Amino acid sequence: MSTAPQLVVHRDKELMAQAAAARLITRIVDAQASRGSASVVLTGGRNGNGLLAALAAAPARDAIDWGRLDLWWGDERFLPEGDPERNVTQAREALLDSVPLDPKRVHAMPASDGPHGTDVDAAAAAYAEELAQAAGPENHGPVPAFDVLMLGVGPDTHVASLFPELPAVRETERTVVGVHGAPKPPPTRVTLTLPAIRAAREVWLLAAGEDKAKAAAIALSGAGEIQAPAAGAYGRSRTLWLLDGTAASQLPRSLYPPASA
Repeated sequence: MSTAPQLVVHRDKELMAQAAAARLITRIVDAQASRGSASVVLTGGRNGNGLLAALAAAPARDAIDWGRLDLWWGDERFLPEGDPERNVTQAREALLDSVPLDPKRVHAMPASDGPHGTDVDAAAAAYAEELAQAAGPENHGPVPAFDVLMLGVGPDTHVASLFPELPAVRETERTVVGVHGAPKPPPTRVTLTLPAIRAAREVWLLAAGEDKAKAAAIALSGAGEIQAPAAGAYGRSRTLWLLDGTAASQLPRSLYPPASA
């Protein structure tokens, strides 16, 4: 069941990153207080990395019990371990190397020089198996019920590595797939599918910058998920769009929240 998207519009991308980081800290602390641990899916790109950098700089980050946090990824560029273009490499630089995480709970997607070699489909299947093993009976499915799953929104409305009209966005059974021939380099990627994304309690979509304005307007105006994958990304209890003013500039006023900061 989809949840109607809620919008929060911030003045600029810096404020958006800081506010999103504060919101994420609160969400993780609440989840740890109620269930003992928390599970978050990270996103790459400039907005995802901006949020992680803001989180690294936030004094309140110490409220998180970093040893009781599971981190997953929504997608990854299928490149060698340590490649600067990999989302996990960028996340380590922005935040992960500066906080006391449990290495066993940092679930990076396989690299192209890992145990599966250059077989991206085998790498995707292995990540799906890792997710399935982490899912408990209370999750009612093959992936954990992530507390927060974050997604950057591309100018073409792609989320994770689910691009408009490509096979991955049409996947209804598997939770993780390999992507061949992505229109954005590198062409080979690993991605969660829409069924896996929708298992999350909360899905947060991040969009900042003028180049995201048209994508946000399309995705929030009733477009189909095959043509606009961001339209198909929603959480079980909450779907939150976090935007800056320029990314929200083409939205109809009727979509604006009553109070935006």
